[in-house]
This record gives sequence, structure tokens and C-alpha cells, in this order.
Amino acid sequence: MLANHESATAPTTRIAVMGAGAVGCYYGGMLARAGHPVVLIGRPEHVQAIERDGLRLEAHGRDEQIALEASTEPGAIRDARLVLFCVKSTDTEFAAAQMQPHLAPDALLLTLQNGVDNAERLRRVLPQPVAAAVVYVATEMAGPGHVRHHGRGELVIEPSTGSLAAQQMLITAGVPTEISPNVRGALWAKLILNCAYNALSAIARLPYGLLVQGEGVTEVMRDVVAECLAVAAADGVEVVGDVPTAVARIARTMPSQYSSTAQDLMRGKKSEIDHLNGFVMRRGEALGIATPANRVLHTLVKLIESRRPGQPLG
Repeated sequence: MLANHESATAPTTRIAVMGAGAVGCYYGGMLARAGHPVVLIGRPEHVQAIERDGLRLEAHGRDEQIALEASTEPGAIRDARLVLFCVKSTDTEFAAAQMQPHLAPDALLLTLQNGVDNAERLRRVLPQPVAAAVVYVATEMAGPGHVRHHGRGELVIEPSTGSLAAQQMLITAGVPTEISPNVRGALWAKLILNCAYNALSAIARLPYGLLVQGEGVTEVMRDVVAECLAVAAADGVEVVGDVPTAVARIARTMPSQYSSTAQDLMRGKKSEIDHLNGFVMRRGEALGIATPANRVLHTLVKLIESRRPGQPLG
């Protein structure tokens, strides 16, 4: 039976998830479970399963089917006052153009994406308020319309018109959410975590817990982190927190998680590596900072991406 959590006192803010993959389905599912009207905009195989059976949300010790809307059409975003923007960083401008004719003038776009510059890129093409968000969650699409949560789930969002209301909606839906004036520094901290883990997990096809046991892996991660911190400092970024400690903690808190880059490559999809290690490499070049470790990881992932479908690894 589908779980329908709406009631006479349920909140009425319409929420749309643009790019309903693992991250979008998790947060959209949590908000729908709390009673918000949510529409997921995603790929046909997920939409068909959700329309038929609801969204299967496996999280926090519960496994349930959540009744909500799903569509493959960007026009389904119409009348939403909060948009969780969850497309791949490579698709930011394209998805923005698809949404533009349908967006409510006062809609808040919350970017739940990898990389550090997506909010800025959206602001160049859309007049609506945009707030960057840092996402700390381990989740995967375990099948059509089926999202499985592996750990964490907190968000850090920047101040913007509508940010406080979004924070309250998310908190009441069970999503720990903080508003921070230094989201740029938090985004860089998350970028560095991704640079340390994503490419290596993809190249080795290993989850984080096993990955860090490999010979030389922690030393490579140390080099990657040092390069990222040097580029951030040269760029005037105040990176949030103790990054080396945070990098070490990831393998302990998400031992079974494969990076999003690994998941993309295993499915034959293009990854976001240009917006992770590739971004650090390009920014380093612009600032005169050498980034050899990031350059090698970026190059290796691009080589794997360029393989023909079905071509063996070796």
C-alpha cells in the first residue's frame, strides 16, 4: 500500500525536483513523506515506476512507498515555490533553459549539485532567487523508482529570499539543515572531499571503506587535498572545517558508498569529473598553482569515459 502522509493540516508549498536521481528522490521523498505536494522530474524508467507504485524510499530503518507526482516534462515544475535543482553539473544551463518558461516568478531554486559554481551559473540565466546548497548524503537508485539511503543527509544552504522557509520545511521533514553565510567555503570543503574520493572510487570500482585500504591510496588523497587547499587559498576561499579529518571520516561513515563518479561510469554515463578534479586543475592553472595529482585523476577518468560501450578494461 502507498503511504500518503497528507492531512488536513499538511503544508501546501508545492515542491518540484528537477533531475530526480538518487539525491533528488531522497530529499523529494523526505518532503513528500512530511506531507508536502512534490513532483519529481526525471527519467522515464523512474517516472513510470513511481506513477505505478509510488517512490520506494528505503531510509532510516523504514522501507515504504511514497505517493507523489512524477513527470518527464520540465513543464511539471509550474506553480512550484521551491525547486530542488539536482541535475548533473554538466547539464546546468540546459536544464535551466528547459525550466525557464515554466518557473514561478517567486520560486526559490536550491542547487543540490556537486561542484562549486552551479548557483552562479544559474543566476546568469534565471531571474528567480537561487541558493547554493552543500549536500552530505550517501544514497543510490537501487532500481526504477527505488532510492536507497546509506547515511547522513544534512544540508547547508546560503541565505537568500526564501531560504529560511525552505530550511524550516526541510527540518520538519527530518532533514538537518543549516543556513550559513560561508556556503562558498562549505562548497569547497565538499568539493575537496569529492576530489579525494570520486575519481579513485571510479577507477578502482570500489566503495570508500575498501578503497582507503589500498596501497598508497591515503597518500594520493593527501596530495589531492593539499593541491585543492592551495588553489582555494589562492582564490581567497575560506574553506570550512578541518578538511583532512573530514576526508578520513568519510570512509568510516560511508564505507559501502561508491562515488557518484563510479556509479556514472559503471552505468556507461558521462561523469561530473570536469566539475570536480577538472575544476581544481583549471582554477589552479589560472592562479599559477600546480595540481598534478588532480590532473592525473581527471585524465584517467576521462580515458575511462572515452571507452566504447562494451570495450573491456584491459
